[in-house]
Formats: sequence, C-alpha cells, structure tokens
Amino acid sequence: MPPTTSQARRDRIVHLATTTGLASVEELSQLFDVTPSTIRRDLARLTTEGRLARTYGGAMALSAHPEASLRQRTGEAYEEKRAIAQWAARQVEPGETLLLDAGTTVGALAHELRGAKELTIATTGLTALHALADADGVDVECLGGTLRPLSQGFVGPLTEAALEHMSFDRVFLGADGVTVDRGICEADLRQTRLKELMARRADRVYVLAHGAKLGRAPFHAWAKLREDWTLVTDASAPDAQIRAFEASGVRVEIAPPGGT
Repeated sequence: MPPTTSQARRDRIVHLATTTGLASVEELSQLFDVTPSTIRRDLARLTTEGRLARTYGGAMALSAHPEASLRQRTGEAYEEKRAIAQWAARQVEPGETLLLDAGTTVGALAHELRGAKELTIATTGLTALHALADADGVDVECLGGTLRPLSQGFVGPLTEAALEHMSFDRVFLGADGVTVDRGICEADLRQTRLKELMARRADRVYVLAHGAKLGRAPFHAWAKLREDWTLVTDASAPDAQIRAFEASGVRVEIAPPGGT
C-alpha cells in the first residue's frame, strides 16, 4: 500500500535506495501510485537534503551514503585540511584573481588568505565569504545563486551566468571524492557542472582533497577536469593512489604536516 504522507513516501524511497539500488521515475510513480511529477519533486528534495544522488539518463542513484552537512564535515581531518590550505595559500601571489569553491578545505584556504594583500577573490561558498568578510586587503565577489544548505554553497543558472563574465588566475576546488578515471565526485549534478565551468574559467586548476578522499566515490555525479590540473593532498594519501594520479598525467602536491 502506498504511503499516506509525502514524508512517509520519501522515507520509503530512501529505504528502497539502500536495498535495491537504481529506480526510474516511472517505476517509482507506479509503485507509489502518484504522478511522475510528484516523484520528481520527491527526488529533488531528497537530493537537496543529501539523502539521494542523481545520475544521468533519467534514473536515480539511490545512495546508501547520505551526504554529510558542512557542519558535520568541519572537524573531519582538520589537521590534513589545514596543511593543504597552508600549502595552497603559499602559491598565491599579490595582484591575482582567485576563484574559491564551497566546502571546508577551501574554506580553510580562505581563512589562510585573510591577511593577503591586493587579491580579488570570487567564491561560491558561504564559508569562504565568512572568512574573508572583514579582510582588508581582499576584494570579495560573491557568485550568488541557489543555496544548497548541506554544502553551504551556491549553485544553479545564476551562479553559472556570473562565471561567464569573469576569468581567474587560479581556481581551488573541493571534492567529496576524486578518482583517476572519473574526476571529482559530488552528491549533486549542479555541483559537478559548476565545478567543470569553474575550471574552464581559470588558468590554473587545483583540487584540494585530503588522503581519505582519493579513490573515493560515494555518489554518482562527476566533474571531469581538463588534463592540466593539480591535486593537492596530504601525507596520509595512499602511495598507490598518488602513483595512479601521477601516471595519468595529474600533477600531485603533498602538503607537509604543520604547514612547514
């Protein structure tokens, strides 16, 4: 019998995700005896909440790995993220224009840049905005759009349109996971599309990902990067993963512990 409330139906969809995997909109519509548009709204809401992850082709990848909120991820791998952020900050030169992604590691980089001079920084992330709001030597541009509560980042057509009017010396991207063959893994196709667009607008592309994220694919949305990008990770990164990225032509930088 179909659930009697919208919340019960969405909970049932998530339960099916953990047991049966993929299901199409049409199949879910028939199962719950509701219209396809109702199912699409359910799936959109569950994706925004981080309980599901989309794939291409009209199907839904019903994920058993809910997306953690930015608050939940703040304390995760703190020292590793700090080391990566400090390494990245040392690459930045006065007078540059930077593009910062949303996320905790890129947010840590924004904190490291608070004392910089003569920088212009555009960002899609609230964490970076908060860190740089009172930085005297930094001109801050906010690429607004639709706010994803879980990632505290802006996505969507307004964000993408703003990017078309800017170019950057460097872009620093975050990732839920990153693999040699597929690129950056995220929970939402809007995120991965935006990351691809961000990479195209910058001369130099950096992906900031601590060691536990290498080879990790928790979701089903991917950003494929151009060939000349740099992976910045930390000393915990597995040697096999480092060798695999280097063999594929990716430049890999290992941030030393303690920012030395």
